Amino acid sequence: MRIKKHTNLMMGIVAAMALTLMVSCARMGQPDGGWYDETPPKVIHTSPQDRATEVTNRKINIYFDEFIKLEDATNKVVVSPPQLEMPEIAAKGKRIVVELKDTLQHNTTYTVDFSDAIVDNNESNPMGSYTYCFSTGTEIDTFEVAGTVITAENLEPVKGILVGLHSDLSDTIFAKKPLRRVARTDSRGRFTIKGVAPGSYRVYALNDMDGDYVYSQRSEMLAFSHRVVVPSCKPDIRQDTIWRDTLHIDSIARIPYIHYLPDDIVLKAFVPEQTDRYLLKTERTDHRKIGVYFTGMHDSLPIVKGLNFNADKAFFVEASPKKDTLTYWLRDTLLINRDSLEMELSYYATDTTGMFVLKTDTLTAIPKMSFERREKMRLKELEKWEKQQEKKKKKGEPYDSIYPMENVKVKMLSKQVMDPDKNVILEMETPLEFCDTASIHLKVKVDSLFDSIPFLWQQIPEFPRRYMLLAEWRPDNTYSLEIDSAAFVDIYGQISNPIKQSIKIRPLDDYGSLTVNMSKPDSIADSTVIVQLLTNADKPVKEARLDQGSADFYFIMPGTYYLRAIIDSNCNGKWDTGDYYSNTDPEVVVYDSREVTIKAKWDTTHQWNISERPFDRQKPGAITKQKADKEKKRVSKNAQRREDMNIR
Repeated sequence: MRIKKHTNLMMGIVAAMALTLMVSCARMGQPDGGWYDETPPKVIHTSPQDRATEVTNRKINIYFDEFIKLEDATNKVVVSPPQLEMPEIAAKGKRIVVELKDTLQHNTTYTVDFSDAIVDNNESNPMGSYTYCFSTGTEIDTFEVAGTVITAENLEPVKGILVGLHSDLSDTIFAKKPLRRVARTDSRGRFTIKGVAPGSYRVYALNDMDGDYVYSQRSEMLAFSHRVVVPSCKPDIRQDTIWRDTLHIDSIARIPYIHYLPDDIVLKAFVPEQTDRYLLKTERTDHRKIGVYFTGMHDSLPIVKGLNFNADKAFFVEASPKKDTLTYWLRDTLLINRDSLEMELSYYATDTTGMFVLKTDTLTAIPKMSFERREKMRLKELEKWEKQQEKKKKKGEPYDSIYPMENVKVKMLSKQVMDPDKNVILEMETPLEFCDTASIHLKVKVDSLFDSIPFLWQQIPEFPRRYMLLAEWRPDNTYSLEIDSAAFVDIYGQISNPIKQSIKIRPLDDYGSLTVNMSKPDSIADSTVIVQLLTNADKPVKEARLDQGSADFYFIMPGTYYLRAIIDSNCNGKWDTGDYYSNTDPEVVVYDSREVTIKAKWDTTHQWNISERPFDRQKPGAITKQKADKEKKRVSKNAQRREDMNIR
């Protein structure tokens, strides 16, 4: 009996221990118990050794104290000098393996910048910024060059663009040889190029579409600087705030570090004007017109020769402002009904040297929907209409005996409630052959009657199917725009229906005004300054030229606005991009970092010093679209776990 009792006791103890172990294992790191892993991964060994010299091995192993993974390695991990053949970088359990495919260069420092891509496998605790380096020579180059890349046109931070150095300071090297040392910008547009040797450099940025680290395509976004940078360093002190809790500061620590310079480089990225011109495509989505699309502009229009039709006077040509998009409206109904139009298109395109040469292509324009199918649909609609009229006739209701013709469709682009400094714009669906201005009437309400007033009617050159009605619009007045039937006749003989539109002009008490005072620096004394008033979506609602130190804005609806100015160096009234080959910088754009509040019936005066802040610190955060990524932080779930378990 004693042996049996002892055996049963031992079996019970073993079972209890096993159960405890199973529960412990089940609770470890789980939401229902156990402790979370809050410790970021640590490097315990590398091969070759970090910062090793005279390295010949192209395979790198980095070992950690726990299982790790790489997040977004393709975009975050950068090898410098740049590798023409993509290196293999992979996380394998507790190590990262980097295998370089290019031949190692002599006497060169190599860096593998992981940024914040390394996290632990369980809780994704970030290791923080980590860079591994080695040298094929006897010394490690340790200088760093840092700065920011922003877009030249709107000062937005540029995320993920390649930034690199050239020690050759010639003006053409960027388009001839690969960048020597590289980095990528983060979500704030910030970059740090590491492993830089002593010397003089020029800095470039490139959205490298073909992966050759050379500026070779005009469609690539780029930035270049005329500044020659000389890397240096100095001992410095930074202050780190140590918090006791979320509200109270425990202390401020003074931490010595090596300050690498320069760290304030600002590159303004831009996409150059497309000068290479070639035919992109032709299409006939609408049977009445043929669309012709080019990559770039040219002053002359193509010459069209019909191969199975007579192209003389066959088209109404609608050209975009840059003449890179052309719409050929077919005038003749017989041609519209043909399913295949063959033509020769002679146009100017660029050759391999960038010179314009006359080129001729043979094209066939086929509509998306055949004439037979369109005709079936027309007859079906006609049959449906006839049945409807027959039903009305049998019921003794008014009916039509003639199928109604299609009319010119007119779209009013202006709002019914309008600002005094705006005008009425109408858009025709099809090009007009004739416009009878005598059939257009504009009246203003005086007491209870409407009196006719003068106006101007003009076609908008950039948009041939749009027309503008200009008049003296007085605040708090009501107008009536009345257009008689058949005032507009399009190229197909279709006429317009009568139009009557009421237009209300807001009263002056609804608006505020703004005067912006700004002094021109001597460097832009000969330039025109265009000041723009922006919404919180970074869109201009009004613009005015700086005249004798001030720009005036009227009829502004109450709200919060922002200011941008274009330094129009060529005085053509718009922002112009840059060009690397001609060493032309994009025109300068500046932002006021402050918001402007407009109140109804208030006249606001705003002082603006456009030289007060560096370019990368000008644009207000409220209208910056490229927001900084959230900083990766270690998980801190154990504090809540202790509270849940009443552990103090």
